[in-house]
Parts: sequence; C-alpha cells; structure tokens
Amino acid sequence: MKENILILVCLGILLVLPNLASSDCTDFGRVTGWVVQDDKNIIFYARNSPVAKVVLQDCKVNVSSNIRFLKTYMCDGDRLLIDGEECTIMELTSASTGSF
Repeated sequence: MKENILILVCLGILLVLPNLASSDCTDFGRVTGWVVQDDKNIIFYARNSPVAKVVLQDCKVNVSSNIRFLKTYMCDGDRLLIDGEECTIMELTSASTGSF
C-alpha cells in the first residue's frame, strides 16, 4: 500500500515539475510601450529594453490596438485586455530567459 502511494507521489512530481519549469512569468509594471510583430505577437518594452514577448491564444492585435494589463505580474495562461476584450496569453517569454 505504501509503495503504491509513493509511486503515485513520484509520478505526480514528475508530471508537475516540467510544467513549472516551462512556464515563464514577468513583471509588467515597468512596461512603457510595446511593438506589435504580427496579429498574435507583441513585444513589451521598459524604455528601450525588451521586457517580454507575448503570443496570444484567442485574440488578434494590430498597431492601433489598446492594450491594458489586468495585473502587473503575469505568466503563461494569464489574460490581458486588447481593445476591451480579454485575451489569453498562450506563451510568454521573459527577456531575461529567452531571445526574441
């Protein structure tokens, strides 16, 4: 019985840890501007330094879109407002962890 519980705990840890390592989070409180790369990709800047790149899941964005944050610290799966519509972040890459 104890072996089965131990096996289940180990499997649970192995399934959860890759998800924690692959999700990226960053503080958007210092963002001063952004550049729209295409209808799904946005790069956010703090002055002239990139902060993060965001890939949207279910919305489209253009250069004239109005972008608002629902909170300052965001991760993959969080949402932001684009032209008044809530949009899910499919992928977030922090400038400190990746190049874009």
